[in-house]
Amino acid sequence: MAKESPSLDAWMREAKADPTAAQCGMYLAHNGVVRVTPKAEVRGVETGGVQPGERVTTLTFGYEQDKVDAAIAAARAMPGIFYVRVWLNEGELSVGDDIMYVLVGGDIRPHVIEALQTLVGTLKNECVTEVEHA
Repeated sequence: MAKESPSLDAWMREAKADPTAAQCGMYLAHNGVVRVTPKAEVRGVETGGVQPGERVTTLTFGYEQDKVDAAIAAARAMPGIFYVRVWLNEGELSVGDDIMYVLVGGDIRPHVIEALQTLVGTLKNECVTEVEHA
């Protein structure tokens, strides 16, 4: 069963109240959502799941917490990064459901963009399992 999604507004209030906030000149957030178009179609890769031209109705989503923790630690260690927060859903998700929220705060735009892109990529490629269903 899917978890209740967090409030990005609440996350931002907490981030700005964090002791690291004075070092952060930028925050970037990512909100991944279940889409109707299959990964095989939008990414052009074979997934063994829902095929191009078909439509996704649900997504089975899970993750390995130890790998997620390692990815967060690696992002926090990147140059200029002072704040990282991640929320991942789990279970059977429907189109439109939130898959993940990621918030990264750091000193300057290039550092924050790189950290967000790297962290989301690591989460998607190494930490989570996603099985699309037609």
